[in-house]
Amino acid sequence: MKSDANDRLQSLMRRLRPPETPPSARLRASPERSSVRVLVLIGVVAALVAAGYLWLARPRPVPPPAAKATLAGTQGSSPPPASASAPVVVHVFGKVEKPGVVTLPSGSRVAEAIEAAGGVRKGGDTGALNLARELVDGEQIPVGVPHPTPPPGAPAAAPGASASPGTPLDLNTATLEQLDDLPGVGPVLARRIIDYRTEHGGFRSVEQLQDVSGIGARRFADLKPLVRV
Repeated sequence: MKSDANDRLQSLMRRLRPPETPPSARLRASPERSSVRVLVLIGVVAALVAAGYLWLARPRPVPPPAAKATLAGTQGSSPPPASASAPVVVHVFGKVEKPGVVTLPSGSRVAEAIEAAGGVRKGGDTGALNLARELVDGEQIPVGVPHPTPPPGAPAAAPGASASPGTPLDLNTATLEQLDDLPGVGPVLARRIIDYRTEHGGFRSVEQLQDVSGIGARRFADLKPLVRV
């Protein structure tokens, strides 16, 4: 009887157990999983390609022309160094050991020009020369002798000499001290006038004086009758 009861229990358990998947069904399911993996992989690759395309096609700020020029300048060769100031050539004559034309660096003084000409001769005197004055290219420096009288048609005020009273001052030959003596012109403005004259190769008209920084319409009106070119 015990054996019969066991047989019935086992029979009941077999009926309650879920049916096993046959091997053929399992084999059919395996390719479907592989297809799903392939589709997922394709989707991931497509997403990466799309993201890369969007990144490359993104809008980028365009630098203004000035920035492009600056960038081009920084990428090219370095700018050439600024050229040194041109030397000054002056004529030293009178009571010096070696009168003649001397060439000195820009910014040299009258005393240096006299020294380059051999210095003052024994018994000579520099007189009223301002030895600390900065040289002007092309001027004459008389040492111990009066400045020669200019020939007819020549500028009335040669560099380094004082202009005659009532004679308009030549803007192209006037010294720093002579320009400083003009009404409303101090040492700073006189230096600007000389710098403008040097940079532009001289004044071609009195009206160009208005191009000098610090000379407005009112100051120009005061200076116009006092200067010439």
